[in-house]
Amino acid sequence: MIYTITFNPAIDYVIHTDNIRTGEVNRTSSETYFIGGKGINVSVVLAELGVKSVALGFVAGFTGDAIENGLLRKGISTDFIKLDNGFSRINVKIKSDEETEINGQGPEISDEAIAELFRKLDSINSGDILVLAGSIPKSLDSDIYERILSYCDGKGVRFVVDASGSLLLNVLKYNPFLIKPNNHELGEMFGVKASSSAEIEKYALKLREMGARNVLVSMAGDGAVLFAEDGNTYSCGVCKGTVRNSVGAGDSMVAGFIAGISDGDYSHALKLGTACGGATAFSDDLAVKEDIDRLLKTL
Repeated sequence: MIYTITFNPAIDYVIHTDNIRTGEVNRTSSETYFIGGKGINVSVVLAELGVKSVALGFVAGFTGDAIENGLLRKGISTDFIKLDNGFSRINVKIKSDEETEINGQGPEISDEAIAELFRKLDSINSGDILVLAGSIPKSLDSDIYERILSYCDGKGVRFVVDASGSLLLNVLKYNPFLIKPNNHELGEMFGVKASSSAEIEKYALKLREMGARNVLVSMAGDGAVLFAEDGNTYSCGVCKGTVRNSVGAGDSMVAGFIAGISDGDYSHALKLGTACGGATAFSDDLAVKEDIDRLLKTL
């Protein structure tokens, strides 16, 4: 089974308006909402690919109920911890002559709630995949990823970690199955600018030396490259299309890779991940199966 953890899920409320005038009443031309959070995004795209997962994490209040119910309607299993106080955040995305975002803080996660999460981790078995993605809420210690991997270490769980900086570097000793920095995050971890192919290879291989089994580096318009544990390097070009949305594209790539690696074919996993990322980038929401299949044929 695949498990995803989202510490601070959200409802993204997206509004479109011709222009914003501060201090006045503004009217929208269109509006919609999406259930968000990096781990949740992975679960949603996995479901599009016909792969089951369980979404773990923390929800609170009426917005938390909306998040959980929305995932259940998509056929995604959830096992969220419901917090007693606060409410899951609402992020307001204003699409106008300029794009403006107002992101909520989310509820405070207590020590008791974290202890409950660790009890849920006891049900994860050898061969299962655990996905940790995104930043950490202010109410949690910055070592929470490290504590989770330490807790599950030795159980044969395959860890997928999509994070950056010390959050990622501190878990490499637990030999995560997959990490996915972009080329900018890759350079930042070593205090350099990794722009050339040689530099990207140099620092990606350093991450492998530090413990990562597979390092997938996304490079926006330059495609992606995978430094795999079989000793080979796999590259894939970018999908062709008009970018409409960057939110969730990286999460979609992670979902595609996970779905594609089930038979051990690294090249296919990279292509499927690239197609999923492109399908999200070229739409207003996360990738759907029809678009993924169409883009996959072009790679």
